[in-house]
Amino acid sequence: MNKKQITLRMITDHEYESVNATGNKVQIDMYAGAEKQHQSPMELLLSGLAGCSAVDTVLMMKKKRRKVQDFKIEAEGLRNDGTPSFYKTIQLHFVLTSPDATEKEFEKVVKLAVDKYCSVASSLKSEITYTTEVVRPE
Repeated sequence: MNKKQITLRMITDHEYESVNATGNKVQIDMYAGAEKQHQSPMELLLSGLAGCSAVDTVLMMKKKRRKVQDFKIEAEGLRNDGTPSFYKTIQLHFVLTSPDATEKEFEKVVKLAVDKYCSVASSLKSEITYTTEVVRPE
């Protein structure tokens, strides 16, 4: 089993830093408007889903020997009005710029990428467990 681990630390009440095992950092904030400098956790979830789907999609198109001149995914999540404010639906719009790809093969590749190969999409269906610990300063 392949285990991934991050450590998230509070910087201020609305700012956090996440560090993975190799020291790569992601800044997170919960500010709005002009104060916002980083993605929120829910935006990062969309970014993770889009990033995972993108890698698989592009690699499969290249395996089909199709030229990928440009590629993007626009991700939009519709959130619940109450608490928790989870995503009720997520819409991914895949845009491929290619002189030799067909719409039909691209649709097939995207479906495989999202439904079969994207670990993030599969993780959204997973069970989540957790533990807690309170540390008392001496």
